[in-house]
Amino acid sequence: MIRVLLADDQPLVRAGLRVLLESAADMAVIAEAASGQEALDTARAARPDVVLMDIRMPLMDGLEATRRITADPELRDVRVLILTTFEIDEYVFEALRAGASGFVVKDVEPAELLQAIRVVARGDALLSPGATRRLIAEFVARPERPQSGPSASHAPSALAALTEREREVLGLVAAGRSNDEIAAELSITPATAKTHVSRAMAKLGARDRAQLVVIAYETGLVTAGQAGHTG
Repeated sequence: MIRVLLADDQPLVRAGLRVLLESAADMAVIAEAASGQEALDTARAARPDVVLMDIRMPLMDGLEATRRITADPELRDVRVLILTTFEIDEYVFEALRAGASGFVVKDVEPAELLQAIRVVARGDALLSPGATRRLIAEFVARPERPQSGPSASHAPSALAALTEREREVLGLVAAGRSNDEIAAELSITPATAKTHVSRAMAKLGARDRAQLVVIAYETGLVTAGQAGHTG
């Protein structure tokens, strides 16, 4: 059962989301929050699997709440899925930098939202890799951008800890490849691909594949131009 915390300052939105999520046999809404501070406090108390997080909320916005949740070692297993009104939104970039596992727009189809929650809960795939990759690529290409959050210290030297194969796998993750696709491209087994991804995450301190993509761009391993070549 996937335990979800709904964080949105609009009661009507939360009510609609609760009805949708609880219609799925594998999900349960364990709590709701109307502000970022409440989302943070509730995440610490309830330990949900996924926080469905709105960005614009009072007291503390969803961005800061995401940053604090993902920075808390005791909440390392909590995944944050950002809800946003607009796909191209600078807050989305910052949320991904802060450790969010992905994002969905509020007008997404109900079935797609449920699948997005499942994907993020598993932690083994990046939500909407094409769109997320495009957003990250656009943002990290900007000459002046905030250096904050878990990815701020990822200089090119951070890649020194990786083996050549792990660097290769990291590049493919950043290109949106799944473990199966990585395995096929490198002529290895899916299990081996998953192991390489897991080791890269551990060495780079990444929570999930979303952060691996951010790191790949910020270290210069891949560029926005390369990102489009996904085969």
